[in-house]
Order: sequence, then C-alpha cells, then structure tokens
Amino acid sequence: MSTLAPLRLLREPWNASEGNQSNTTAGASSGWCQGLDIPNELFLALGLVSLVENLLVVAAILKNRNLHSPTYYFICCLAVSDMLVSISNLAEMLFMLLLEHGVLVMRPSIVRHMDNVIDMLICSSVVSSLSFLGVIAVDRYITIFYALRYHSIMTLQRAVVTMASVWLASTVSSTVLITYYHSNTILLCLISFFLFMLILMLVLYIHMFALARHHLHSISSQQKPPTAHHGGSLKGAVTLTILLGVFFICWGPFFFHLILIVTCPTNPFCTCFFSYFNLFLILIICNSVIDPLIYAFRSQELRRTLRELVTCSW
Repeated sequence: MSTLAPLRLLREPWNASEGNQSNTTAGASSGWCQGLDIPNELFLALGLVSLVENLLVVAAILKNRNLHSPTYYFICCLAVSDMLVSISNLAEMLFMLLLEHGVLVMRPSIVRHMDNVIDMLICSSVVSSLSFLGVIAVDRYITIFYALRYHSIMTLQRAVVTMASVWLASTVSSTVLITYYHSNTILLCLISFFLFMLILMLVLYIHMFALARHHLHSISSQQKPPTAHHGGSLKGAVTLTILLGVFFICWGPFFFHLILIVTCPTNPFCTCFFSYFNLFLILIICNSVIDPLIYAFRSQELRRTLRELVTCSW
C-alpha cells in the first residue's frame, strides 16, 4: 500500500499534465532529485515529543495564575496550534500503520475522507500559527510602545474576541482550501497571507529593536545602569524574533513549495524540489517541537511552573 502523507493534496502539482510530469520526473530522477526516504518512525517520534511539550506549556499557563494574561493566553493558543500538527501527524501515522498491517479495512472513499480531515487539521494549524505569531508580535509592540495604556488597550474581552476570531478564520480557511484545492487562487491567498504576516512581524520587530537600541544608547551616554523595563523589553523582542526566525526556517520551504506549484509545475528544478516534500513536513513538525523550548528557557515564570509540573509539585 502506498504511504499516505499529510497535505496529500499539495504534494504534487495538479496543474501539470500527466505526460509533462512524467517526462520531467524521468529527466530529473537521478541524484538529489530522488528526494529523501524519511522513516515513519521519525514522524511518530517528533509528533510525540511535540505533543508532550505543548501539553506542558498549556498546562503551565492554566495552572499558574500569574500567567493568566492576554500575552500568555496568546502563547497558549500558539501551543494549541502546534498540538494540532502533532495530533494530526500521530493520527495519520497510526491510521496508516493500522491499514498497512491489515488491522483496519476501509473503503477507498473512507480513507480519502480521513486523509482530508488530517489535511484540514494541518491547514488550520498553518493559518492559526501564523495568526497567533502576528498577534503575539502586536501584543509585545503595544507592551513596549504603549506600556501605560496596555491594560486599557489589550483587555481580556478583546483578547478573547481576537482568539475566537483567529480560530474561526483558520477553520473556515482550511475548509475552503481542502474543498477548492485545485484552484491556484486559493494557494495564492495562502501564500499572500504568509508574506503579509511575515512583513508585518518584521516591521514590528525592527521598530522594537530600534527603540531598545535607542534606549540603551541613551542610558550609556548618561552613564546610568539599564532598568528592568528596558531589559525586559529587549528580551521580549529577542524572544519573538527567535520565534519568527524558527517559524520562517521551518515553514519557509513548504510555502516555497506552494509558490513553485503555482509558477512552475513542470520545470525540472521544481520537480526536484517537489520530491523533498516529506522533508518540509519534518521541518513543520520540528517547529512545533522548538517553540515550547523557547518559551520554557526565556520565561522564568513559565520555566518555574514547568519544573513544578514535571516534578509534580502542585
């Protein structure tokens, strides 16, 4: 039985004719164009690690009342988005193994339906992860530039509305993507959304770093020790920049894959790039593994609560 994979609908360029696709594949079947054979056990192991890590982050935020703030609620939602990647990956792996060993016997229509559900979960995690990274960046921007008005601007009610809107939008968009996956317009919308969020976060981070650098220069010229506020602002900006960098490295190849599907589905170079689709999936799962580590090591309060959870010190 052929191996199922998440985002099966985006693995191959559908707007290339079968003849052209086979010719370009045959012409580029040697060397690095053969792709990588990644074992299913690696997908399963990374999915389990990510699931445990993100569960701990969510549990720590829910447990510690000091973390009950809009900022950490947004981080909690980002962890849930990463959990969607892990859960869908684990579900897909278990589903595939049961089918391969004959434990489950299903009609092809049911298998396709299950695969579509998994695709929808991963597409939803793409949109929600991007959105919550942008929301967290905006929240940090307000914290730095409107510190005195932060609690009046980012109220709990507005935070709840924002979180609900993101989850609703990600669910609707993933449904539309899976339903109309043959349309290049849908892919262009997803790519445009990724680029918009990336540019938005870059602008915010550059502005935050410029302010932090200006404050440090001012303090240095006045020969005064840096305050906790300035140090915390710079640390928060660095944390979000690390998150953005990790997300770009892990998700960038996948979105480049989508761009090539739209622009050059029959080009030999693009065909070679398509053969590394499983590697792009591994990078996506790695993103959900790395994010909780960044939270734990850069937030002292969250790190302390995680330690209490691990050692069962309730």
